[in-house]
Amino acid sequence: MECNHHLSNEQLNADDSPSLCINKVPILDVLSPSEKTEVMHGSISKQYKKGEVIFSPGHSSANLWIVHKGSVKISRYSSSGKEQITRILGPGDFTGELSLFSRTILHSTAEALEPTEICLIEGKVINDMMLRTPQIAISFLEKYTERIEMVEDQLEQLTLYDVEQRIANVLLEMIQDPKNNDIQNNHLTLPVSKKDLAVMIGTSQETLSRKLSFFQEQGWIKLIGQRQITILDQESLRHFSK
Repeated sequence: MECNHHLSNEQLNADDSPSLCINKVPILDVLSPSEKTEVMHGSISKQYKKGEVIFSPGHSSANLWIVHKGSVKISRYSSSGKEQITRILGPGDFTGELSLFSRTILHSTAEALEPTEICLIEGKVINDMMLRTPQIAISFLEKYTERIEMVEDQLEQLTLYDVEQRIANVLLEMIQDPKNNDIQNNHLTLPVSKKDLAVMIGTSQETLSRKLSFFQEQGWIKLIGQRQITILDQESLRHFSK
């Protein structure tokens, strides 16, 4: 389903519409309300069902994809079909920033993990904004640098740590994530299924479940249902992860 944001200024005002997807992207906070409105005039909104593919390898792209609602996993597949999940995007997260500087061919697959709304913004609109407000270009480059560092960290985890250490590290990262609304209670909800989490960590779902049960037996965590976890002993997890 597709819904254009090409609305009149009376209908679309960045100050009066906190629901605009760009209002969830900190990088674009430097834009004035009128500039935000201009950006949204060059965008479309698309709805995706759970499991629906948003884009796939081989597609040419010169656009910015912003998650407005829902969540998206970004994956790469080997020639044998093995999946490696590289990122999970939530509201306010985006992908495609590299194409803002040069037209690129996509190498990843993006799939909706739940009913999801995506704002697709024309790269040319963002490029024009970057020429007028260079800080935006710098911010996009800083964000891209962060992602390179994240990939390097993932590679380090896979090559230097065993599976128990990787699981402990992931749990510690999740409980410390500013997006976690229940940090004070040391409670977290897995952002993905255990199957996808296992792929991210580089193990099987069975091994992940077995190791989580081991952590629970040690008194470090408490498992609640399929995706709820309470961290009982962060210090032991931190010591174990090193």
